[in-house]
Amino acid sequence: MARDLVEIQAEGVLRHLGVPYANFVSQYVEGNKVNHSGLDIELMQNFAEHIGVKYEFVPAQWTSVFGMLTGRNGQFIDNKVVYSSPEPIVGDIIANGLTILDWRRELVDFSDDYFPSAVWLVARTESELSPIKPSDSLFDDIRMVRELLKDRDILAMKQSCLDPDLYDLEGAQANVILPAKQLQLNEMVPFLLNIEAEATLLDVADSLIAIEKWPNKIKVIGPISEDQKMAIGFRKDSPQLRAAFNDYLKQIRADGSYNRLVKKYYPTVFHYYQDYFETSGAR
Repeated sequence: MARDLVEIQAEGVLRHLGVPYANFVSQYVEGNKVNHSGLDIELMQNFAEHIGVKYEFVPAQWTSVFGMLTGRNGQFIDNKVVYSSPEPIVGDIIANGLTILDWRRELVDFSDDYFPSAVWLVARTESELSPIKPSDSLFDDIRMVRELLKDRDILAMKQSCLDPDLYDLEGAQANVILPAKQLQLNEMVPFLLNIEAEATLLDVADSLIAIEKWPNKIKVIGPISEDQKMAIGFRKDSPQLRAAFNDYLKQIRADGSYNRLVKKYYPTVFHYYQDYFETSGAR
């Protein structure tokens, strides 16, 4: 079932793989029906219309989404990609606020980036951890945060942008806590508030939502990662589909419709990343 733009247009449907995450892909129940909404839902619906096909959403999980796209799942284990057995391909494109990470580049090709990100350390309000005083150097800011981690209980999540191995939390001598059951990224803060962990890794998108939802229960300590970017994931044998999306992204950035869509789901991101979105039309 691997196919590129021509085959997708011939069949007449674009299959969008999405993991529920922040306001990129949200799911809600109406009666007996599960519906989905979010930035990436609308983005992919509009892209499907742009290339002249119908849209189909295919729900996925972080632990399985790459295999559903490529036919062979890969996971980040012991700082390398470990592949599983071949499996059916059931989708054409991954769109759910997918952070560009080096290990993921081995599995998929990314589109041009479309959303800024980074990973922050977020603590419970009653924690003794205090927000750092930002310097003029992101490297120094990360170093200051890492110096606070020794012997602290830090919540993280494997196979995601919050994977502790990506940021060497072991080297910082943190006590890493991994959820016993698979959580969605937007469940990290509720989980943090219900267990004894002091802090969690959290990326920008979820942090912005969490600060609005629990303004008196959490605080941002500072950055754990360098600046990151999010993009859409494609099979390596779908170059035409990727090129078509990049052309479409340039178009909606230039006409302002992309920023209007972002503002619908992430109105506060412009306060933190104004330069990114102001220059998006020139990309």
